[in-house]
Amino acid sequence: MSNSFGALEGKVALVTGGARGIGGAVSRELAGAGARVAVSYRERSDVADELAVSIGGVALGGDVGEPGLAAALVEQAESELGPIDILVNNAGITRDTLLVRMSDEEWAEVMQTNLSGAFHTCRAVARGMLKRRNGVIVNVASVVGVRGNAGQTNYAASKAGLIGFTKSLARELGTRGVRANVIAPGYISTELTDSLPDAAKDAILTATPLGRLGEPSDVSGCVRFLCSDEARFITGAVLLVDGGLGM
Repeated sequence: MSNSFGALEGKVALVTGGARGIGGAVSRELAGAGARVAVSYRERSDVADELAVSIGGVALGGDVGEPGLAAALVEQAESELGPIDILVNNAGITRDTLLVRMSDEEWAEVMQTNLSGAFHTCRAVARGMLKRRNGVIVNVASVVGVRGNAGQTNYAASKAGLIGFTKSLARELGTRGVRANVIAPGYISTELTDSLPDAAKDAILTATPLGRLGEPSDVSGCVRFLCSDEARFITGAVLLVDGGLGM
């Protein structure tokens, strides 16, 4: 039984990139709040399957960057669990390099997954949410989309674009009771940040007022809140979960 605050009993959630790191924490958090969760993944089916079993959800493979596969993912999730009440777009990739060295492919791959992927899944769920006059979308951006970062022009553009996309979406869907918000994490302790050189970690910590990296659970609790009825009057918001890095 979940706690009453932030309860999601009876809700169906789809979490893209939902097997590892922040996405894995979000999948566990929403399930712990009472939701039935579809864990979407592109790689490591073994990890996704294990997580889905542990939270009583389902694991669904698919590349959200491809329109047809994203639509099929939403259709399969609804076939397995019922109409989607909550969509969390967490799927994302990086292809970091300086602009003068960046290839067309490194630009396009990041934009396709991080920005177009969210467009594809949001479009696939929006019609049903509008018809039911109920639904929540949380798009996971990044503090990098707010303040920029050298060597990440593609990633920053995709995440800044996601913020503008979500604000526009909130205006389109709000009159039918559908909410759309952004979570913008700072540097979170995941496989990605574990591989950073010590000098890079030290620079991040120095620039972060709270003086530490975040944990996936720092983000997942905020996602849960935005998905809950306690946040029913919040839409079009950008919630920085970054230890103060982006202020």
